[in-house]
Amino acid sequence: MDTATNQDVIVIGAGIIGISIALKLQSQGRQVLVLDRKGVAAETSAGNAGAFAFADVIPLATPGIMRKAPKWLIDPLGPLSLRPAYALKILPWMLRFWRASWQDKYQAALAAQASLMDLSKAALERQINAVNGEAMIRREGQLQLYEGEAEFSASLAGWQTRQKHGVRYELLLTPDAIAKRQPGIHPRFTHAVFTPEWKNVCDPAEWTQHLANEFEKLGGKIAIASIHSMTINKDSVTLKSDSADYEAHQVVLAAGAWSKTLAQSIGDSLPLDTERGYNTTLPAGAFNLKTHITFSNHGFVVTKIGEGVRVGGAVELGGLNLEPNYKRADVLLNKAAEFLPGLKTEGGKQWMGFRPSMPDSLPVIGYSNRSKRVIYAFGHGHLGLTQSAGTAELVAALANNETPEIDLTPFSAARF
Repeated sequence: MDTATNQDVIVIGAGIIGISIALKLQSQGRQVLVLDRKGVAAETSAGNAGAFAFADVIPLATPGIMRKAPKWLIDPLGPLSLRPAYALKILPWMLRFWRASWQDKYQAALAAQASLMDLSKAALERQINAVNGEAMIRREGQLQLYEGEAEFSASLAGWQTRQKHGVRYELLLTPDAIAKRQPGIHPRFTHAVFTPEWKNVCDPAEWTQHLANEFEKLGGKIAIASIHSMTINKDSVTLKSDSADYEAHQVVLAAGAWSKTLAQSIGDSLPLDTERGYNTTLPAGAFNLKTHITFSNHGFVVTKIGEGVRVGGAVELGGLNLEPNYKRADVLLNKAAEFLPGLKTEGGKQWMGFRPSMPDSLPVIGYSNRSKRVIYAFGHGHLGLTQSAGTAELVAALANNETPEIDLTPFSAARF
């Protein structure tokens, strides 16, 4: 077995989080090797909605959510479903999710999420400038739609919370007002909220590859390797794969949903699980989309990807190993066709990805409980792309033994 020695920093994971971290560390003079089991943006980072969702400061575990969950879970094709074969395995995660929805935990998570969002929003602009990436960014806002006065009114407390944390929005109170922002929406949607500062990337896979290209252009290395364990030594960390051992002064674990077993290999047991999301990407000409559309009470979005349209979302709790249920993608596409009567649904490509999620909706960003030579950066849930640039700056500060810009206590691996 070969051994790759004398590495400064190894980043495990070539998704948007790992590549962003590698690029930031490199800009500070660190020598970085990125290892991934499949390659750049080969998994979750390839097929997401492409949204920088800085308005989404509210954690998923909100007070009262467990009263709603049973109604959602009994519908196998609804916006939230639990695969029966996975029910017992995810029960401990669900209990932590329930505890995170209590008012005290929720308020603390909200404050932490807002601080990370503020940093990430500014960090994204720095990243865009650093990689000459403005041509790949769409600054077209987001339209969140509601059916009727009651549904809209129920959402207002959440919007007021967002406003307290700096989120700007405009209320659209008639179908005509909505149509001025986005023609072609069914008039059953009578109210909407528009967030003008919302941004999207033209294609999340192409964006991650663009960052990777910049990293490699400046001397960074990316290699294919499926790491299955880590060992902490006195002066280094050893990574084991089937083909080689790697040794580095520092390691950053940013392997998304696959981070749990690697953390376990050095003794950190963390409640990371997956929210499986489904989508269909339609070809150019499917719909004249002018802004990112969110059907929040139906659990999905419609967004531009390249010249096409992506319809996706929902949450399926089913882990990493069960076969995909693409009927969920069909349901979302059929709903989109109903809500956007002009949508052309032919020629779509279906996809399923794994959102790496912690029960309190906060990622793990910080040192391993076992050694400062290992830094964690995973568990961002729906917000990996959104928080990637901010996470990169925080990890770089930790790697260089500097004080991070925000308090990382709420994101610590020791919180569980």
